[in-house]
Amino acid sequence: MPLLFIGIDPDTGKADSPTVWVDQEKNELVFQGWKPDTDLTAECAAFEIPGHAVGIPEDEAVIRIPARMVDMIREACDVVERATVR
Repeated sequence: MPLLFIGIDPDTGKADSPTVWVDQEKNELVFQGWKPDTDLTAECAAFEIPGHAVGIPEDEAVIRIPARMVDMIREACDVVERATVR
């Protein structure tokens, strides 16, 4: 999988590392973030969206990304968008 590194949380030390990549082959955003606490996960799982099953499928996860990474996420979105326009 040819990942394109976009950025890492600038406020992390050597232990934490929320990160943004683009999978150029699948044209998808890839995030590494913090695991949320149980309450947030439960809240997300219980959220009702019309026409969508309640819960979090086994092959999906809730993650937390700091807001200070918004510019990196925008950059990743731009990379994916440019690839789909071709």
